[in-house]
Amino acid sequence: MKRSLQHRAFCLFRLVFLVCLAGLPVLMLAQNQAASRHRVMFYNVENLFDPFDDSLTRDDEFTPTGQRYWTWNKMETKINGIYKVIMAVGELDPPVLVGLCEVENGFVLHKLVNDTPLSKFEYRVVHRESPDPRGIDVALLYRPDRFKIQEREFVPVIFPDDSARKTREILYVSGMLGGDTLHVFVNHWPSKYGGELESESGRFAAASTLKSKIDSIRVFYPQARILVMGDLNDEPESAPVVEGLGACERNDPNCPSGLINIAAILKSRGFGSYKYQGTWGIIDQIIVSQSLLSGKHGLYTTPQKAAVFESDHLLEPDKQYSGNRPFRTFIGFRYHGGFSDHLPVYIDLLENQP
Repeated sequence: MKRSLQHRAFCLFRLVFLVCLAGLPVLMLAQNQAASRHRVMFYNVENLFDPFDDSLTRDDEFTPTGQRYWTWNKMETKINGIYKVIMAVGELDPPVLVGLCEVENGFVLHKLVNDTPLSKFEYRVVHRESPDPRGIDVALLYRPDRFKIQEREFVPVIFPDDSARKTREILYVSGMLGGDTLHVFVNHWPSKYGGELESESGRFAAASTLKSKIDSIRVFYPQARILVMGDLNDEPESAPVVEGLGACERNDPNCPSGLINIAAILKSRGFGSYKYQGTWGIIDQIIVSQSLLSGKHGLYTTPQKAAVFESDHLLEPDKQYSGNRPFRTFIGFRYHGGFSDHLPVYIDLLENQP
């Protein structure tokens, strides 16, 4: 992990905490930031549930009498933690777009944007209840002063071998960012529960669904600026990502799909967003179209504008293995009081001025 970035992230995180405690006018500070930088982040928030029992989903463990003894106070603690992470990632100018996964419903999302100091930025929420049996969804938060929505769609993942199987939908949103249209996809692909090979067909199904939607956009807009983000539950070099979606692991102008996996480049630079059995991986990914990497005009980015947010506040010592690990909310069913078992990832989109 990059120590210099950790120190910088720690300082930013500490500053956000001080600003929150002192009640300073964060909005005034944010308005001094350059408007040409549009930060986009993704965060798996590890089971952001309310404490109420939903009879339509398997959320019983996240109730006061359930296995996790989930209470209103624990929910509010978690929401406040997520708000501080979003502010810290934005460096006091919170991200224009925030992709989230593992959120239960609109209730917790609206508490996040309305009942914390994020309300100063008037975030709007794109979300709907997904068919996932556990009731966990994907969502997009956006700042309407910077991003003007044109279209939204919740794309169902179809499993060819089991039409009755349900999982999270892929969220598609297009809108004006600066002077260009940006096409955004928020993902949470099926997990490896039951074994990596046994579950791989589910991630191939998600990859195929995503690829089909991207291809349909490119029929009419060959140079569409596309940004894919999400927890893909697989590494950048995995078969579903490389073969199913066609994402290339290097910024190669000859990439057949025209989709460059920024997460693969981050991994080659030593970054990780998730630690499993002592090994850091990067299953939280950002993938962009080559049209966003051209840098010739309008909205663009480079791989150097992406990172994993590694604040010391989001990490704790890994007592079983070595180094650090994410400071998570639960270890098994035991409440641990942390933020998430994942670290956020982000990328800056820039604009070439005419």
